[in-house]
Amino acid sequence: MEKFIELGQDIVSTVSNYWPLYLRGIGNTLALAIVATLIGCIIGFCCGVLNTIPYSQNDSPVKKFFLKLIRAIIRIYVEVFRGTPMVLQAVFIFYGLPYFTDSQVSFQGNSGVWIASLIVVSINTGAYMAESVRGGIISIDPGQTEGAKAIGMNHFQTMTSVILPQAIRNIMPQIGNNYIINVKDTSVMFVIGFPDFFSAHRQIVGINFQYFPSAVVEMGGYLILTLTASLLLRWLERRMDGKSSYELVQNDDLTMTAGTYSHPDRGTPFDERSTEFDGEERKHMRESLKNSNGSSREGR
Repeated sequence: MEKFIELGQDIVSTVSNYWPLYLRGIGNTLALAIVATLIGCIIGFCCGVLNTIPYSQNDSPVKKFFLKLIRAIIRIYVEVFRGTPMVLQAVFIFYGLPYFTDSQVSFQGNSGVWIASLIVVSINTGAYMAESVRGGIISIDPGQTEGAKAIGMNHFQTMTSVILPQAIRNIMPQIGNNYIINVKDTSVMFVIGFPDFFSAHRQIVGINFQYFPSAVVEMGGYLILTLTASLLLRWLERRMDGKSSYELVQNDDLTMTAGTYSHPDRGTPFDERSTEFDGEERKHMRESLKNSNGSSREGR
């Protein structure tokens, strides 16, 4: 129990002395995660749409060649960035580009670190989102694509107006999952000097040499960030789903006009609400029908 009390005192002391560094790290982490997730979603949507462009045996060889080439490039991109750790991707981009270009392309200063981190996290997210978008597109009923083509829509119009609005709802949990992963995985950007939440922890530990209390603060901070994101994403999913209960329309003018009539003798199930034939009008209608029936029989 004494150790827990001592730990609590060390945590309070660490937070009270270094809270500006923690807050700056949290702000940088959230900014990088949000922007990189958005850019990664755009990359994923582009790759997903390009990867699902159909072609048939009747298409020209040039079209089939380019579509197969695009799919091969996307497959290589996805497999490379999903199959390698993000920390090595950061090292390769931050240090590899200056190495291969003889320092003509390099990331210098704080802005350079931000740009490199944004590129790494965005490309990594796009690789995961590409497969998520492809799966979301495939999950839509093929009949909707056929119906869109039947009314003259091309592939781009079909995707933007019919398929993607439905696919977005299906892949929304995966988008949220990628954002939560990015909140945590931005911690590996410390290898290129990015000032994120974990980098603040390393800086504070180098000052006060209290590694474990600062690590507890880091763990609690990341947990709060991810739980808050999960709650917000679940709320957004419920909003997209709409209301769980529906009220049927009882008075539809089009339906009443098309499928409802009033017979003078037998009436309709809606007679208690229909005032079309009341009193004298109903009597006159009945007499006119009898007269017309009688005259037709006499004619025969």
